Amino acid sequence: MAHVNDPAVLERLLRTKGRWAIVGLTTNVWRAAYDTSLFIRDRLGMEIIPVNLPGDAVHGETGYARLADIPAARRPIDVVDCFVNSQKVGAVVDQAIAVGAKAVWLQLGVIDEAAAARAKAAGLDVIMNTCPAQDAPRLGL
Repeated sequence: MAHVNDPAVLERLLRTKGRWAIVGLTTNVWRAAYDTSLFIRDRLGMEIIPVNLPGDAVHGETGYARLADIPAARRPIDVVDCFVNSQKVGAVVDQAIAVGAKAVWLQLGVIDEAAAARAKAAGLDVIMNTCPAQDAPRLGL
């Protein structure tokens, strides 16, 4: 069965202040994650944690190579926002489950029904194939 985003969950995630791990966030200003992460931090008021393979800092925020590398003091992670392609997102979702994240947000164009089902079965909220920077204005945020 295809995943359908619950509008109430989407709105709650966007309105509730929390800690968002942004997987795929790099210093590349041409990537969608760069501006969207600023929107999440500066417009929505969320704490962001960059997660990228080299563990680079982005927007002055300390970066980590994997979700598991994020120190316990910076957990729990409320939302793992996935800016990786659909073929790779399943592994990120599995990491999110393993670290006890509360939700996964698969960005616009990122679709993995099996990963979404695993996350839901593990008790995580799931949003797929949409972008917070596009949904928030529709909600007046």
